[in-house]
Amino acid sequence: MEKVNTTDPLNISDPPAGVETAPGQIQSTPAPTQKKRSIGGLLLYWTRDLIFSVVLAIVVILFLYQPVKVEGTSMMPTLDDQERIFINKFIYRLHFGHIDRGDTVVFWFPGDPTKSYIKRVIGVPGDRIEVDHGLVVVNGRKLIESYVPDEYRDQTSMSERAVPPDEYFVLGDHRSSSNDSRAWGMVPRRYIYGKAVFIYWPLDKMGILR
Repeated sequence: MEKVNTTDPLNISDPPAGVETAPGQIQSTPAPTQKKRSIGGLLLYWTRDLIFSVVLAIVVILFLYQPVKVEGTSMMPTLDDQERIFINKFIYRLHFGHIDRGDTVVFWFPGDPTKSYIKRVIGVPGDRIEVDHGLVVVNGRKLIESYVPDEYRDQTSMSERAVPPDEYFVLGDHRSSSNDSRAWGMVPRRYIYGKAVFIYWPLDKMGILR
């Protein structure tokens, strides 16, 4: 904490001999100036703040966010191949966060848990999912998917499936280029370990992921 100089800045004294003052006039001297902070003190102050910032960043990255690189085209145009994003690793840990339809999630691939996939949640537990010539139907209603341009859709169909408890139905946004729940089924809740939240590279796409 910076010290506050509480010395009275007004020095009141009798005038020196030979100096006349008008009746009632008080002669004052300039206020004492605050001692300048030394260069060593400034360096110590900046170093302390820098160390604190670095430690805080490390804690946030290790326990809350993780940088990952997107590989493949299954999430285009939302995410392009080789883009870098941050995923929130804490939000789904210990069932802390609720996984909603529309979330872009990162999970261990059920067919090979050594691999990680990134897809969009389309069906949550209890939903009934059907694909009719490329159009997704959830609980009997066509799903509005503004994130899937017409040129990224395919014409495949899938008969209705019910999403079991603690499992999720996921699809890539690039439907004609995605290996997803239509092919290998649901993703168990315990396999989902992160939510994609922010694009940090390339710079022209930097921003919150929707």
